[in-house]
Amino acid sequence: MVILLDTSPIVNICYNGLMIRQCQPDDIDRIYFIINEAAKAYEGVIPADCYHQPYMPMDKLEREIKRMTFFSWEVNGELVGIIGFEPIKDVTLIRHAYVLPQWQKQGIGSKLLNHLKGLVTTSRLLVGTWADAYWAIDFYKRRGFNLLPDKDELLKTYWDIPQRQIETSVVLGVEVKLNH
Repeated sequence: MVILLDTSPIVNICYNGLMIRQCQPDDIDRIYFIINEAAKAYEGVIPADCYHQPYMPMDKLEREIKRMTFFSWEVNGELVGIIGFEPIKDVTLIRHAYVLPQWQKQGIGSKLLNHLKGLVTTSRLLVGTWADAYWAIDFYKRRGFNLLPDKDELLKTYWDIPQRQIETSVVLGVEVKLNH
């Protein structure tokens, strides 16, 4: 059962009592926690010179939040998963999609991704991730995304990341059917 809670620009959607909602400024500490807890999966997988703790420092998150919109999956008033998106030029980027480890494999990431797809106003949705993060690549492939051959050009055009990250990342994309 899906229930629309209100019709304001910030829409909350309930799924059998669980909620997707747009994150607010006072959610920053919880977003920080979710990103850094879930990103521990990268340790020993991505190049050692690219992994650090915290994975995303608070000052970087503060800058990122100003550029994009975050949505969260909430259980009993507590955020357990987040996804950010950022329209840039002619595409929309998925940014910082993370679910706390103990809440993974329960469909939360899929529901957040599907919610985001419904908000996209561009014809392409792109996500960048580490080339060695096979679980993330598999997640997106199972949901219709394909690895894109022009990843270096895409990463340089749409992301603001260091050259080392470009060298060790991939981009997946999917065409979005616009209902507008």
